[in-house]
Amino acid sequence: MAKNKQKILSIVLAGGEGTRLMPLTRDRAKPAVPFGGVFRLIDFPLSNLVNSDYRHIIVLTQYKSHSLDRHISQMWRFSSLLGNYVSPVPAQQRLGKHWYLGSADAIYQTINIIEDVQPDIVVIVGADHVYRMDFGQMVEQHIESGAEFTVAGIRQPLEESNQFGVINVDPNHPNMIRELQEKPATTEGLPDDPNSFLASMGNYVANTDALFDALAKDEKAADTKHDMGGDIAPYFASRGEAGVYDFNSNEIPGATPTDHAYWRDVGTLKQFYDAHMDLISYVPEFNLYNTEWPIYTLSGNLPPAKFVHAGRDRLGHATDSIVSPGVIVSGGEVHHSVLSPNVRIHSWSQVVDSILFDGVTINRRARVYKAILDKNVVLTENSTVGIDTEHDLARGFTVTPEGITVVPKGTVVDDCRSAAHRTKACFPASGARFFCAIFLDDDIQSNIIKICFTKKFRNEHAVSLRNQHISNIRLIYHRFSVSILADCRN
Repeated sequence: MAKNKQKILSIVLAGGEGTRLMPLTRDRAKPAVPFGGVFRLIDFPLSNLVNSDYRHIIVLTQYKSHSLDRHISQMWRFSSLLGNYVSPVPAQQRLGKHWYLGSADAIYQTINIIEDVQPDIVVIVGADHVYRMDFGQMVEQHIESGAEFTVAGIRQPLEESNQFGVINVDPNHPNMIRELQEKPATTEGLPDDPNSFLASMGNYVANTDALFDALAKDEKAADTKHDMGGDIAPYFASRGEAGVYDFNSNEIPGATPTDHAYWRDVGTLKQFYDAHMDLISYVPEFNLYNTEWPIYTLSGNLPPAKFVHAGRDRLGHATDSIVSPGVIVSGGEVHHSVLSPNVRIHSWSQVVDSILFDGVTINRRARVYKAILDKNVVLTENSTVGIDTEHDLARGFTVTPEGITVVPKGTVVDDCRSAAHRTKACFPASGARFFCAIFLDDDIQSNIIKICFTKKFRNEHAVSLRNQHISNIRLIYHRFSVSILADCRN
């Protein structure tokens, strides 16, 4: 870890509303959203700061901050012996009866706290990205460069320039910013890598006096959004005082070639889902098991995970998955998924390509495919999520264009009670040698399609009952169980 003699105050911007993550942010702030089984998003920036030996930290909160404040107060407590602290600070409304107008305004409204600390340098980081970073290395470069303000940049493919704030470097001084552009259609490549550009990561290092001056000017400006990346960083760049720190040069103890310089924005449901899939890759793109740079959290006093039943007709097991403490997989199947603490998976149920938050219960013969289930969701027997998109939308669930189904916190998913005609399909599959799946055509209430898959047959089969035509039926055999994707038409 890099050391310096400067007095450092760290500010975590945790006031984001997170509307693009709805319904996961319906009842909580975006930084409080669970991630990776046992963590919350706020744990990643806080762990990075603590591992960098920066332990004077304030967290600026705003929207729906109760669970975030509770998590910080329960988990992020330091001994007062050395004066270290992580302190949540709610919206101050020091400049009027309004919420923070932007990230720059949030910092400006807490200048009194910064003045009390009297730091030489302020480290400013976002609270909704997944990564490891030694901020000490960035601070060292900031001091050596003589810049007043330094922006962390991550290399991205040139064709993705329209998705990021783009940092154009000075060819003669690669550590200084020539210009900042907001999502340009095209941009030029880096001097040492023509196929890449530097995108802003939303992390900054600033000299305190220069930061105060820039924030005061921004507060009075008419044409401003009061944003650190959109207004403050360009202000310093226009004066030739903005440096850039290439995240690719950041070295983390215990990092692997695969997860070196890993950084993910998880601001949308697709990004959030994809980042979880990164965790459970055979060689994980982001390695949660790096004990030399740990991600800290509060896991609670929970027993180990438990797997039960190993009979011919049911096998409690999980493959290519993360299984958290307190989980019980009782005769069900879990594949390529993330299970948070205290999840229950009951007999003959199936969870595939999904993320389950704390306390989710999947009852017998229920099936979940490519879904995110928020805390305390319950699937009753034979219920499904992620199998029938139209049915999921009709029940009020969110379904992304990529087919990810999201079920809000505390929902009871009961297909047997959702419509009178569906009760016909809600009976248990019988027999130890086969698995039965039931599909109903909502347009023809009297038709029940029953597909039975026996252990004898591992090829694709389709059975049409009661003159019902079935198309696009695919049966995937996996360890004596079946994943079924069906499109039923008249």
